Amino acid sequence: MSHTLGVRQAQKQKTRQALLDAALLLLEEQSLSSLGLREVTRAVGVAPTAFYRHFRSTADLGVALVEEALGSLHPMIRTTVSTADDSEERIARAVELISRHVEAYPAHVRFIARERHGGVQPVREAIREQLVRFAREVKDELAKDQQAVGWSEDDLLMLAHLYVDQMLITASLFLEALDAAPEERERVTRLATRQLRLISVGRRHWRD
Repeated sequence: MSHTLGVRQAQKQKTRQALLDAALLLLEEQSLSSLGLREVTRAVGVAPTAFYRHFRSTADLGVALVEEALGSLHPMIRTTVSTADDSEERIARAVELISRHVEAYPAHVRFIARERHGGVQPVREAIREQLVRFAREVKDELAKDQQAVGWSEDDLLMLAHLYVDQMLITASLFLEALDAAPEERERVTRLATRQLRLISVGRRHWRD
């Protein structure tokens, strides 16, 4: 009996993942607000009623995609802003990590960039909640740095939000240059590096 249940659970998870993958592929060309569940189930080859065994609505599916796209990024974010002896090294590492992530998961990055201000409220809220969580994690890492001595909690959180927002901007820049010539990608790398360096310089000279 337990073996049968295990097989069924594995099949259910496989179908759920197939629905997520199909939706992500369809969302390359449209927004979530225009996506129909029949499109998704047709792409997977299951009946529309099967959709409701996994998701309550396309908005619910969108929230699951947010979890898939952003949930795994928390370790990378912490690594990006973890204390380093050389701020230039930290910036170079951040830009490289973001570039590699965009190359590996362009559809996820495109989905977040489009739906962050999209027309599906539960998805917008899910993205915002994840970004707030990122900012808090970044703040905790920044607080460990010697430069944070004397900073208030509010100012550290403000700085953390600046870093998180800049990471999203950098990801969007790399996404736009994904199929561009190497020269364009190098230009994006230089621009992203300079933008993060500007935040770093402002951080060193900030006065309350």
